[in-house]
Parts: sequence; structure tokens; C-alpha cells
Amino acid sequence: MQDNTSGMIARLSELKPGQEGIIKEFQNTDIFLKLMEMGCVPGEKILLEQIAPLGDPISVSVSGYHLSLRLNEAEHILVEL
Repeated sequence: MQDNTSGMIARLSELKPGQEGIIKEFQNTDIFLKLMEMGCVPGEKILLEQIAPLGDPISVSVSGYHLSLRLNEAEHILVEL
């Protein structure tokens, strides 16, 4: 059975814990600069590790780092599943 999510583009904020994707682009230059400084660049694999009990922030793993991002930041990150 083929995985229907393969190759789809989604916002990082839409992923569920345990899902991973490849960073495709950033829709906000402010978040782009912040994440570039932390090693998050298009083409990197990103894993959504946890979502806080109230839904914000989220914890991700990327480039060997564990980062916490606000949902309003994660909305601007497009990933390929």
C-alpha cells in the first residue's frame, strides 16, 4: 500500500508528533534568518518531537539540535512529507 502523504507539502504547524519532513521554504524572512542561524535550512530533515499540552510551543529536532518553536513561527515553515 502506497503512503498518500509522501511528497505532500504541509506547514510544520500541521504535523503530528513523530512526523518528519524536509524543509522546503520559509514564508517569512524574520523566521528564515532566525532559523538559518540555528542550522535550519531548506533541504534539512526536521522531526516534530512534541507538542506542549496547550498546543504551543512545539519541540522539533533539526540539524542535531532540539528547538522549541511557537506555532506562529511553525506556520511559516513549509515541509515536504
